[in-house]
Amino acid sequence: MSRALGGLHVLTDAAGGPRALAAVAAAVSAGAPVVQVRAKDCTDRVLVEFAGQVVDICAPTGVTCLVNDRVDVALAVGAHGTHLGATDLPVAAARRVAGPGHLLGGTARDPETARRLVAEGADYLGVGPAWPTTTKTGLPDALGPAGVAAVAAAVDVPVIAIGGVTAERVAALLAAGAAGVAVVGAVTGAPDPTAATRELLRALAGAP
Repeated sequence: MSRALGGLHVLTDAAGGPRALAAVAAAVSAGAPVVQVRAKDCTDRVLVEFAGQVVDICAPTGVTCLVNDRVDVALAVGAHGTHLGATDLPVAAARRVAGPGHLLGGTARDPETARRLVAEGADYLGVGPAWPTTTKTGLPDALGPAGVAAVAAAVDVPVIAIGGVTAERVAALLAAGAAGVAVVGAVTGAPDPTAATRELLRALAGAP
């Protein structure tokens, strides 16, 4: 893995436009180590432009930028990695396209899938939803900390828990073996993304 994978992944959506970029800038200034770009209901051209702007925000402070689902877009804009969902390009194929220096994440809900993705070349795994969430439709039932723990125990790569994550729930996820958390609404939907980011970082550090 070419870059350190931080404990807080802030997800932002290309459909959010300038407001989303402002939230990203606030999160980065507050110390968020990783930003993930995802796309809902936008064209490839919009996604490329938005992802490039996020890369530009992340670059000066060394924040890792990932693009969800689209390894082609990640490579085109110079992002550091790609997070792949269950229906996206297989991890092994993405690794052949992206090469060894590109961070690749896979999505797993059970130990068997987790081990397979790591064998294919995943650098880390996204696991969830940990709790019910309204930021994405069509999700399966929530795993809870016990489900996250089962996946974390099966692999030796970082597990990032996602879905319904709040600062109050971070401790339970860390205790379950998660290396970090990914959030959408908890930061980009917060009235004060800077304060929300700092609160999550304090929780990850075990601070009151």
